[in-house]
Amino acid sequence: MEFSNGLLRRYRDDRRKLLEFLLSSGLIKEITTPADIEFDHLSADYVLECIHSGGVLDVSQATRRYHDESSHPIAMHLQSGDVFYLLSGTESAGSPPRRVPPPIAMNRKVNEKGDFVERHNSAERSHISSQETGINCQENTAPCVHNTIVRLVGLPNLRTGLRDDDLRETAYEVFLACMLFSGLEIHSTEGRKREKSSKFLSGLKNRKDKRHIESAPIESHLKVLDTIRLQMQISEAADAFIRRRLTQFVMGKACAQIDVPQLSLVLLTGLLRSDFPSEKSYLHWKSRQANIFEELVRSDHKKTEKEMIEESLAKIRNHKEWDMKMSSSQRSDVLLTLRQVALAFSSIPGRFGVEGETYYWTSGYHLNIRLYEKLLFGLFDVLEESQIIEEAEEILKLVKLTWSMLGITERLHHTLFAWVLFQQFVTTEEAILLDHAIHEVEHVLSAEVNDDKEVAYMRSLTCPAVRTECETRSDLLQSIFLSISLWCDSKLQDYHLYFSQKPTFFERVLTMGLSTGTRDFIPHGNIQFTGYFLPDEVVTQKIRVYVEKTLYTACRRVIDVTIGSTKGKMHPLAILASELKQIAEKDVSIFSPVLRRWYPECAMVPVKMLHQFYGEKLKPFMKDITSVTEDVRRVLPAAYELECCLIEFYSSAFKDNNLNYSREFERYPIAEISKSFILDWVVAQHERILEWTGRAFDLEDWEPLSAQQKHAASAVEVFRIIEETVDQFFEWSLPMDITHLQALLSIIFHSLDTYLSKVIRQLVEKQKLYPSPPPLTRYKEATFPIVKRKVVESSIADHEIYKQLDELTSSKLCIRLNTYRYIQKQIAILEEGIRKSWGSVTSYRIDRYSTERTHATLEPTDVNGESVSELFVATLDCIRDSAAQGIRKTSDFLGAKIVFWDMRDSFLSYLYYGGVEGNRLDAILPQFDKVLNDVCSVIDDTIRDLVVSSIWKASLEGFMWVLLDGGPSRAFSDSDTVLIEEDFNMLKELFIADGEGLPRSLVEEEAKFYRQVLGFFSLQTQSLIKMLMASSQHISAGGNTYKQGQRYRGDTHTLIRVLCHKKDREASKFLKRHYRFPASSEYDETASESSSFGSPFVADMLKRGASLRWSEKGHSSFKSITKKFQEVTWK
Repeated sequence: MEFSNGLLRRYRDDRRKLLEFLLSSGLIKEITTPADIEFDHLSADYVLECIHSGGVLDVSQATRRYHDESSHPIAMHLQSGDVFYLLSGTESAGSPPRRVPPPIAMNRKVNEKGDFVERHNSAERSHISSQETGINCQENTAPCVHNTIVRLVGLPNLRTGLRDDDLRETAYEVFLACMLFSGLEIHSTEGRKREKSSKFLSGLKNRKDKRHIESAPIESHLKVLDTIRLQMQISEAADAFIRRRLTQFVMGKACAQIDVPQLSLVLLTGLLRSDFPSEKSYLHWKSRQANIFEELVRSDHKKTEKEMIEESLAKIRNHKEWDMKMSSSQRSDVLLTLRQVALAFSSIPGRFGVEGETYYWTSGYHLNIRLYEKLLFGLFDVLEESQIIEEAEEILKLVKLTWSMLGITERLHHTLFAWVLFQQFVTTEEAILLDHAIHEVEHVLSAEVNDDKEVAYMRSLTCPAVRTECETRSDLLQSIFLSISLWCDSKLQDYHLYFSQKPTFFERVLTMGLSTGTRDFIPHGNIQFTGYFLPDEVVTQKIRVYVEKTLYTACRRVIDVTIGSTKGKMHPLAILASELKQIAEKDVSIFSPVLRRWYPECAMVPVKMLHQFYGEKLKPFMKDITSVTEDVRRVLPAAYELECCLIEFYSSAFKDNNLNYSREFERYPIAEISKSFILDWVVAQHERILEWTGRAFDLEDWEPLSAQQKHAASAVEVFRIIEETVDQFFEWSLPMDITHLQALLSIIFHSLDTYLSKVIRQLVEKQKLYPSPPPLTRYKEATFPIVKRKVVESSIADHEIYKQLDELTSSKLCIRLNTYRYIQKQIAILEEGIRKSWGSVTSYRIDRYSTERTHATLEPTDVNGESVSELFVATLDCIRDSAAQGIRKTSDFLGAKIVFWDMRDSFLSYLYYGGVEGNRLDAILPQFDKVLNDVCSVIDDTIRDLVVSSIWKASLEGFMWVLLDGGPSRAFSDSDTVLIEEDFNMLKELFIADGEGLPRSLVEEEAKFYRQVLGFFSLQTQSLIKMLMASSQHISAGGNTYKQGQRYRGDTHTLIRVLCHKKDREASKFLKRHYRFPASSEYDETASESSSFGSPFVADMLKRGASLRWSEKGHSSFKSITKKFQEVTWK
């Protein structure tokens, strides 16, 4: 059976018309012309050379030149002759073959009269037997070849050499004759011209009619007939002659059955040269009708009858004898003779008794089938071959009229229509055509055939084919299904190559391939047409073979690409693993969901094949591993990633099919080899990170990194090194256990802990900031000049501490605080990243062994389980705590340093010095405000309140220091108390800042105790003395211990100092009488402050008491203690 490519057919038509024009234009002086010129077999180059040289055109030489040229690739007209065109794509052809090429046949002969079918029928096509169950991965040849030509069905050859155009024109004549003999009008109104319209149909059966249907049936048929003429490329002149001649023949006769031989004789009768535009077309017409008659009417058993037919047809073909020598009556006699022979054959009854069967159904089926296919091809738009014309349904109804003449049954029609649609799909790659073809195949397979006569008739339509040096015969339906199945098999055996770019075709081609597959393609005489649906086990076997051969071919292609590859200096095994992973992902994501409909376990087959295939390549490499080389760093992660991917797909396939897991993988021994390598690498990183951390800290100047990043550059560098190490750790992409995670977290902990320890150690002890307390005195104004005593100066800090304090500026301390906060934030990010990466690594490790467990026991494992969480608590949580401790310690130090060091002159020395009214707080508030603004502009927003709160607490301590430890120069009267309370409220409002500073509740809470102390100055002296006596009992009992920074917590300590700084005569007398304190006027105001008492014994006793209670019964003890105070004071 002949179906050439649509583009090739159009090219051949144009080529033939061009040659006809050249030969009839007079450009060639002389032509040695035989009776019939085969334009398809003339060399165009030879014709052009004859025109250019002006020589004689020898048709036989042109034919020989054509066949010689067709034996070689098309070459450009260059002297070198080394530029030529290939029929196959070089990119998709793969690597060069490694086998020895076959010998070249030097004396190749081509049968000039052989048609397209005969030239291609000997081509071998590989076929998958439905009984094939496995794949031999050691085969040397590729399972399929790249081709777009469908195997020909193999109808018996046309002996008369009828061409494709001859069949098309004859099919149109048959169509017109069947319409006429069916009682339909075929004459059109003179001058009717209608442009052909084409529109792609969404379906043949469910199409919406968008045309205006005229009421008259005759007009409708004529319009459809005109469309068919245009589709089959019949000229108006030829169409008019055919219609006129057929109408003349039918006129005056009752409608009766007509066959193709009689139709040829009818068209030959009354044939005139004037009916054709040229003599050539006239001669071709005669020759074609004679060939059609000869093709169908043969008498191989009667020699005389055979000779008579050949002699009569020879006269018709001979132009000189038929048109010049013979008279009209002689020509009529020849035609009458042939008509009698045709009627004799027509009278022979059909072989099988099928309704309407004639002799020619079986004797001429090889021509009848070809003619019917030409009619079906007329449904495709000649300009857009991928589209079916709009009038397809109406044309199909009219084409059905030819069934009785051409021997077509309904089952045979669906078979041929499916075949035509499939051929057109292969040519145009239009998916909807394949859908229509599948629909037609379903009609064939689902039809119930109960007529044994029809079964026998269908079986008689045999198609011989030569296979494996022996001829086999199969019926037409089997042969068509075999051709479709072979084409589908050739693509499905390498579906990765053919369907990766067009995955939507895959399911359609697979459906068609399985639908047209049979139990056995070789008929044994007992096959019943009860449907060709394959049983489940055979479908499973076929799909398994598709998968295995596709994967084998894909693997071989990848091997050819990776051999000798220098892609990025990567090892070929690493490239191979990446390529195989892509193959697996593509197979599982694109193809397996389709294959699963017929073969649920299909996803497991490629996984096992790829795992085994790569394992064979990897095994020799792993045997030679002795150390960590660059190749090992690349190959092992790639191999592990491939294995994890394959096992994940394998486990998913088991889960989807509700199957129990079975151990079918021989794991790659990657974990055993890589474990020690990774641990050694982590240990090696430890010293490197510590060295870089120390270097970064030594270079730190504690300036902000930028206006937006107000933390230290050294911390950024430390985390950069850590993150780089973490990335390198997980870039191993190898199996790991908790030991590896513990080693990684350990080096992170030591690096950050070392850094934090260095930062914290740079601080000075907070106690070094507080000034030494001045001597305790009682208030007394000097009445006459006296020589004042000098206080022994005390060293506040040695030179090194003094230098350290000057370097620890407020801005640098804020940078340290921001750095602590930055570390806390980065720790959270780092932990999240490590947990995520570890979860990925752990999931691979879990999946690696998941196939050894049953589906019932396979439970998801918490990658953040107890053991892992304990590791993070022991390392990263400790770093968080250390950073939080650093924030607290540094913020406390910052507050104390601002008040007691940076503002010691403006605040501690100035406030209320020599009197309250002249040295109030409002003069200091601008400096306080500036300090707070400077701190808030630098500090991180998340710890701003904490830092400002520390400054507030230090300010309260400084304020109380002025009131209670201000020295001899500070004494406060009752009227001063009101002013002091105003200053205290001003200080409090400064930190509240109209709601933009600290929360009022927090400020009030911290100020509560200090407000109580301030309230002591408003009390009467007698009340204070009573409170002191009540609390003095705790002195001997060793009450609350006095500490710097918390010096006013004890009641006794506080009350004594309130009395010392109270500008009151009664208080002065009490202190002189009971404690022998010296008068404040006895000290030089410019002298340095000394300790409270000359003896450390008294100071220690006062520092211990926070609430000394004096009971009435303990009045004697009060006197004894007072006596001791006096003794040690004046000693």
